[in-house]
Amino acid sequence: MKYVNEEKINNLLADSVKLDSSGLDIILNKAKSLKRLTLKESAVLLLVSDPQELQKIFAAASFVKDAIYGRRVVLFAPLYISNLCANSCLYCAFKSDNPLIKRRALSIPEIEEETRWLLGRGHKRILMVCGEQAPKGITGIRYYLEAVGAIYSAKVGKNKIKRVNVNCAPLSVDEFKQLKASGIGTYQIFQETYHQETYLRMHPGGPKSDPDNRITAPDRAFIAGIDDIGIGALFGLYDWRFETLGLLSHVEHMEEKFKVGPHTISVPRIEPAEGAALSFNPPYKITDLEFKKIVAILRLSVPYTGIIMSTRENAKMRDELLSLGVSQISAESNTSPGGYSAAESEQAGGQFCLGDHRSLDEIVRTLIEHDYIPSFCAACYRKERTGQAFMQLAKPGTIKGKCSINALITLQEYLDDFASAPVKEAGYKMIGHYFKQLPVQDQEHLKIFFAHVAQGVRDEYV
Repeated sequence: MKYVNEEKINNLLADSVKLDSSGLDIILNKAKSLKRLTLKESAVLLLVSDPQELQKIFAAASFVKDAIYGRRVVLFAPLYISNLCANSCLYCAFKSDNPLIKRRALSIPEIEEETRWLLGRGHKRILMVCGEQAPKGITGIRYYLEAVGAIYSAKVGKNKIKRVNVNCAPLSVDEFKQLKASGIGTYQIFQETYHQETYLRMHPGGPKSDPDNRITAPDRAFIAGIDDIGIGALFGLYDWRFETLGLLSHVEHMEEKFKVGPHTISVPRIEPAEGAALSFNPPYKITDLEFKKIVAILRLSVPYTGIIMSTRENAKMRDELLSLGVSQISAESNTSPGGYSAAESEQAGGQFCLGDHRSLDEIVRTLIEHDYIPSFCAACYRKERTGQAFMQLAKPGTIKGKCSINALITLQEYLDDFASAPVKEAGYKMIGHYFKQLPVQDQEHLKIFFAHVAQGVRDEYV
């Protein structure tokens, strides 16, 4: 598999030795200075098992996350537009040979309807997801382009979707150029597993059976001008230590070739999926403690990246992972095409079982209770702070100031338009608290934004 040297990774894991306290502190202090860790340093952290040393790692990860992004947590919703798929991935309900799920590809009016439902709940950021097969009579890229256009055109009052990220099949450079021109934010694609033998076994049929075509998709997206790329692995298919170093090897490739690392890294665990027997008994089960280590070490190893946590995990785990490095979470998710606006009995098959069923309002309330600022911001994308421009702000942690102000603006909008009474009360109190911590110049600037929000203006940002 390109960009991943399996022998090197195995040697790193075999040769890494247990550090004394001072040796561990050296690595953690480097991470706390917001410098990228080497593969060897990350491998050493992966082998730490002593409870006291693990607490040091977790504390360092929390420090780094706050240093880069502050207390803000970005919220988004996945929008599944199709579960048609040509692949036969052993762990996924969408696999082509699964007769147990109802297949559906949303029409453009249906995509608009789903988007309006999400807007009516308060969402402003969407991850568009689809199975890797186009509906009959239309090419994949044309369907994607029309779907993105439909999402951006939907409105509820003065509220519109601010950013559409896309998770779809690998495309050609020309197709990626068309996707870029449609106005997408991040292009997201997961390698699933970086272990080639496992990859080939888990993907026995369909276009996805070619691991090199999949792993080179981010390269083609970069060449096409999409400079915000999201990568990830599906933990549970192979050894989690190997997968973590595989991800980090991919990060190194991106940085070396394009001078830009991943905008986001996702860390899903396998969850039960209807009709996919393997998903009920993953080959390499990940314990909760191991999962926490993965998130913390990724945060230390790639300080600038956004770490995404989906609603595959239960509410308790998701809340805990916020302190270990997670900076973006989905909320009130549904993995069935048409699943937001349709009655449950009418829904098509979902991709996997969800662990967190809280509403967006409930998640916003929990974030506030834990002193995290819920954010619906998409300012960086719209101010062209993407790719290298974003990295120049994120790597030293200077992005935090802009993130905090924009998070407060979007929170004010959410509270005014959508929040329940208890969330309004807690949210306005939070805004007042963080407003007082800003420099006087920023306070004066924010007062103007808040006045505009009160007058009905939406979607202003710095």
